[in-house]
Amino acid sequence: MKTSAIKMAFVLAAFIILMGAGKSYSQVKVAYVDSETILKQLPEYTQITKDLQGVAKLYQDTITAKENEIKTKAQTMQTRYEEVQKQVQAGQITTDAQKQAVEQELQTMQTEVRTLDESLTYYKQFADRDLASRQQEMFKPVQEKVTKTIESVAKEMKINFVLDKSTGAMVYGDKEFDITFKVLDKLK
Repeated sequence: MKTSAIKMAFVLAAFIILMGAGKSYSQVKVAYVDSETILKQLPEYTQITKDLQGVAKLYQDTITAKENEIKTKAQTMQTRYEEVQKQVQAGQITTDAQKQAVEQELQTMQTEVRTLDESLTYYKQFADRDLASRQQEMFKPVQEKVTKTIESVAKEMKINFVLDKSTGAMVYGDKEFDITFKVLDKLK
């Protein structure tokens, strides 16, 4: 929320500078949109959100299954450890060979649990990256459609700048007010 307010303040400051550098205040028109509200009203948004939720559920189901597998293996290892302790106390495991075999068995079980846990961590990271990538890929055409429509409406209404209320970013800016190359020339 603070970042959005800071962005908005920066953009507004830039507008004030631009207005002072070019046309008078009465000739510059600034408007804003709430792109989040616009997107939520589009049928494409609803379908993409539904599709992403389906993919997220598949990932979550897999994660839950892997977590349950790890939990079961950890419980099995704990049970086996307790059995071995009882066997040692009862004098059933006495030779070094028996002790080494049991230690090896427990170490193997522990390694398997650790490997599964690491695998789960990597899987979660992959799932997060994949969902973010899919979201960006799927929403890109919709966002482009909204941006083009905002530009079209701004030109029709002779609006020089359009800000996005939900992000604090400038969505449209009249090229007449772009001083990028003047700044570059001045820096050279």
